[in-house]
Amino acid sequence: MDKRILAVVVGIAAVILATIGVVALALPRDSVNAASTPPSTAVDIPSTSVAPSETPSASLAAGAYVDYTETAISQAAGRTFLFFHAPWCPQCRSIESDILAEGVPAGVTIIKVDYDTHQDLRQQYGVTLQTTFVEVDASGNALQSYVAYNDPHLDAVLTAMI
Repeated sequence: MDKRILAVVVGIAAVILATIGVVALALPRDSVNAASTPPSTAVDIPSTSVAPSETPSASLAAGAYVDYTETAISQAAGRTFLFFHAPWCPQCRSIESDILAEGVPAGVTIIKVDYDTHQDLRQQYGVTLQTTFVEVDASGNALQSYVAYNDPHLDAVLTAMI
């Protein structure tokens, strides 16, 4: 009888430990030492293209916040920014909350790119951290980038990039 009780206790302990492991894997990755995170910086990305000139109609168009699709860049109006967002990232959620509350400025389109799903785009634009914004032209060529990890607010992004 004592061996059965011991087996049940060991089984319950194993389930609890497995659950703790799964929860630990799902925790936000921002719990890494803040000193090891890169500072928020604006970086010019070398490109063979020229920054798009805004037409009067594009600069007056209402801003937009859309999910990434294969045609999102070519269909975007005005200045276009890719926002590499991860749903598990508190900083990303903070920026998205600002975007939804404040709206996107006129003449700007922000395209939300899933950081985990679109590894091809991360590689193409040299993105190594969620919360990265990359301005692109109508052909998808990178113009500049900004990492908003340490200052995850829409105002910081707009100040650095516009």
